Amino acid sequence: MSGQSAKLYLSIVLILLSLAAATCAAAQTGENAPATITGCLQKGLETGGFFLIASNDKHWEIYNSGNVALVDHVGQTVTLTGSFPHRSAAQEQVSQPYEKKEMGTRQHADFQVSNLQVVSQTCGK
Repeated sequence: MSGQSAKLYLSIVLILLSLAAATCAAAQTGENAPATITGCLQKGLETGGFFLIASNDKHWEIYNSGNVALVDHVGQTVTLTGSFPHRSAAQEQVSQPYEKKEMGTRQHADFQVSNLQVVSQTCGK
């Protein structure tokens, strides 16, 4: 193997190792690990939309994985289990006008729900 071929081979190996390390680091940070949020579930302004206001006053736009009956729990304090979805710029652009009206000055994040547990039948302060 010539010196230039060896350098090319070594460069490719280093790039592959870097990609593998980055993938492992992302997995360890828990980007897709299950998470929970608790707060008052509300009906959103867009069709089929829901949001949750947490006790720290953070606004969570809720996206249903399809197996949770969110409509049955509007006005209740709930704990949601799920993950933080990666939404495209186009998806965010569609929901922005509704989110801005719902959240006011609150901090905002998106949440993909996979499970719901009722904490209280009402949303109390």
